[in-house]
Amino acid sequence: MERWSGRVALVTGASAGIGASVARRLVAEGMRVVGAARSVERVQALADELKGQPGTLIPIKCDITKDDQVVSMFARIKRELGGVDVCVNNAGLAVLKDLLEGSPEEWRSMLDLNVVALCLCTREAVASMRERGVDDGHVIHLNSMAGHYISVLPGAQFYCGTKQMVTTLTEALRLELRRANSKIRISSISPGVVETEFAVNTGMSQDAAQQFYQERPRMQADDVTDSLIHVLAAPPHVQRPSLAVAATRCKALFPMGASLWRHQLPPLLLWCNAFSHVSACPCDISPDVAEKFFK
Repeated sequence: MERWSGRVALVTGASAGIGASVARRLVAEGMRVVGAARSVERVQALADELKGQPGTLIPIKCDITKDDQVVSMFARIKRELGGVDVCVNNAGLAVLKDLLEGSPEEWRSMLDLNVVALCLCTREAVASMRERGVDDGHVIHLNSMAGHYISVLPGAQFYCGTKQMVTTLTEALRLELRRANSKIRISSISPGVVETEFAVNTGMSQDAAQQFYQERPRMQADDVTDSLIHVLAAPPHVQRPSLAVAATRCKALFPMGASLWRHQLPPLLLWCNAFSHVSACPCDISPDVAEKFFK
């Protein structure tokens, strides 16, 4: 991580959960971190807590579903910090409601944040890198296991659809950069269940959210951050395109068992330790490897 010291990272959704954890860790690694959130007061509190660390956290109030606010944010970053070297697209939203009962407003809210805002932030970040000749920049999408399969969780189907769009767009963005002979990297991290405020933000009560987490193998936000650092710390000539992270006993997440992984996650290799990493590998060996870990 030494080469990132002093450089600029943007983290969206930095007020809580994974976003706050990532911001904290990048500051500890010496980066100048822009923490974007609607609840900027919470980011400011975190910035105050992190004073004295090798890096700094700069809070910016921004609703990234508002195009003009995103453009203004990047203009401010350029003006005050020079530009973005790392962009962590973390902000996301799930509204738990069956497709046959959902409203267009709820669908649009998920699409706007999970997909459109992600693309806009990526576009602006890559433009910032190219403008300054930064060819080792990195864009990291916080995807989800839901981006690779259809969840059995009631009401999560449209959310799964938005995250599967992120999976597709990650590959498409990488293809575009390859065609342009750019070495800017695009990575996707797909966590399983992470115990954060996310469940409450879906509309669950505090009690229901607590029960949801207690009934499932789960990780903490710092577990996902460790995986993100693993991706970001790769040397410039190494691409870690996708990484899935799940708590041990992850079979409980997939009622269909190993067959679901075989058919819906064929290009992924699973390691199980304190938590499990899944990264790209040849399709012909991944089902066998995944099945061994499920046994």
